[in-house]
Amino acid sequence: MSELRFTIPTLFGLEGVCADEVRRLELPEVRAENGRVQCVGSDKDLPRLNLNVRTGERVLLTLGTFPARDFDALFEGVRALPWEQFIPRDGQFPVKGHCLNSALHSVPACQSIVKKAVAARLGSKYGLAKLPERGALHQVQFSIMGDEAALFLDTSGPGLHKRGYRAQGVAAPLRETLAAGLVLLSRYKGRDPLCDPFCGSGTIPIEAALIAKNRAPGLNRSFSAQKWSWLDKRFWLDAAGEAMDKEFDGAYEIWGGDIDPEAVALAWHNAQLAEVDDVVRFDVDDATRFHWGGLYGRVVTNPPYGERVMERREAEELYRAFGKAWDKLPEGWKLYLLSSHTEFERTFGKRADKKRKLYNGMLKCDLFMYL
Repeated sequence: MSELRFTIPTLFGLEGVCADEVRRLELPEVRAENGRVQCVGSDKDLPRLNLNVRTGERVLLTLGTFPARDFDALFEGVRALPWEQFIPRDGQFPVKGHCLNSALHSVPACQSIVKKAVAARLGSKYGLAKLPERGALHQVQFSIMGDEAALFLDTSGPGLHKRGYRAQGVAAPLRETLAAGLVLLSRYKGRDPLCDPFCGSGTIPIEAALIAKNRAPGLNRSFSAQKWSWLDKRFWLDAAGEAMDKEFDGAYEIWGGDIDPEAVALAWHNAQLAEVDDVVRFDVDDATRFHWGGLYGRVVTNPPYGERVMERREAEELYRAFGKAWDKLPEGWKLYLLSSHTEFERTFGKRADKKRKLYNGMLKCDLFMYL
């Protein structure tokens, strides 16, 4: 297979972090854009991206982009793309996508046209009036922004945040890709203690442990493209072998605490599934009494916002009490706290040294950094 182009959608605010990850995989032409990262690679890089990227939402194979000011242009543009190189005669190819600021604003109508155009191309190439669609899934995605259409194949299947270690969660769980982003933004390298006193089901400590061990997040799951006939199965084994060869084996101080015993039990269970229960510790603990013996370390945490889990006033009282506990820690400690609460700094009692806008799902948040 000749050169391939990949698009990796990200949560807003994590584009730069994800681009750095892709650069570390030594892929060329890496570009961070609004809500996505673009890069170039070969068929061997498709498994490498899926297995290794921590902060991307999925890996899309970019089939092409073209102007689409009306439905005829959309149909012809889609039909001109080389679908037969990727979708076999029995392949399933459902279509989904989105439109933004476009004259083609009806998503169902665009879905129908894209489906017909792909079917017309494949039917012509395979000499079939009707395609059986009984084989492996090849999810077609489209994005129409303004007058520009982009067409993709989803190589991942379930989103990359589904690492395979969280069978269930507690209320308002943090997405794994965002948790990994918070840890990477804290510049954690595994050398100093990392604590999460609002750990919930343990996502931040578990992602920190995967980062400390340099363990690829996708090793315990499967991907759609593993069933694609044109992609050599050996590439998946090679990518997994490469990833495992890069793992570290060391002693790390990673801790999570939560006031809810059920959440802590679930965190332990998730850590076992993620195979990091040997390097993380969880305890039932009250964040308002948080303390630590060491002179330095970092706290990376996502406390309740007062929107879904707790009432706003309760959240403010929690921030105030946690701020008093934070004041008692030595100066060598750093805090990276994600919150959507507009009055967080006031209730916490101290202005952040830096702030970074992030999104937790559709919820606009700030990462408050105390350095």
